[in-house]
Amino acid sequence: MPELPEVEVVKRSLERKILHLAIKKVTINDGNLRYKINKKEILNLIGRKFIEIKRRSKFLIFKLNKDFHMLVHLGMTGKFFYIDRKKKKFKTSFYYDLNYKKDQKHDRVIFYFSNDQKLIYNDIRKFGFIKFVKKKKFLENIHLRNLGPEPLEKKYNFLYLKKYMNGRKRNVKNTLMDQRCVSGLGNIYVNEILFFSGINPKRKVKNLNDSEISRIIKNTKKILKNSIKLGGSSIKDFYSDDGKKGEFQQLFAVYGRKGEICSNTDCKKKISKIVISNRASFYCRRCQK
Repeated sequence: MPELPEVEVVKRSLERKILHLAIKKVTINDGNLRYKINKKEILNLIGRKFIEIKRRSKFLIFKLNKDFHMLVHLGMTGKFFYIDRKKKKFKTSFYYDLNYKKDQKHDRVIFYFSNDQKLIYNDIRKFGFIKFVKKKKFLENIHLRNLGPEPLEKKYNFLYLKKYMNGRKRNVKNTLMDQRCVSGLGNIYVNEILFFSGINPKRKVKNLNDSEISRIIKNTKKILKNSIKLGGSSIKDFYSDDGKKGEFQQLFAVYGRKGEICSNTDCKKKISKIVISNRASFYCRRCQK
């Protein structure tokens, strides 16, 4: 599932491509996503423009020049493709490749702009969604109203996290993945954060000391900023016939590395894999206490 860095890069990519373009037509090839697309509402986009694109947690918010916003969640396999006036196809983030033969059958919604430009919402497993929300009720939306602070904001700091964790009996892995605690983190980046913080994912948050909480805050911000920077630097190259040009290779320190030697130079232990709440967790038994 795309996490905060991947969704942020999608947002920045789309800002370069589709802002202030008039929507001429919308085609729904398959509206049966996580929530069935309201055809009447999506057709109301015709003649309007996306004037701003924001990200909140893992959600994309397309602000229109009228009285409502389009809210998008990419789910497990959702992605956006952009077709320029020369019919060249672009991907909009680094977490997937282009495959012209296979992609087309999973194109669910197509937005047509002037000069034959297109925005395609593609979703293999159809766990993503597209919803429309009235501007004045936007902050009350069920998907947004209970979200915790953004991890790159000043609100997400030592004092906040210490207070949130105080007395809670949950393990640290599940706590950091809870969107009410902090927005946008998922399984991949929480694994990485806990590795660099030297914290076992099974630890109870009520038992974490001040130094460990500080490390979580520091490494969260550092890892996310670095991932966005590396992905964002490839935006201009997010295209090619084979999907390889500009491909961003994420070199994770621990995620998906079961059985490999720990990346810490003074450690020779192998990375272990366990399952916590039906999700794979990767960690070093020696380095993470």
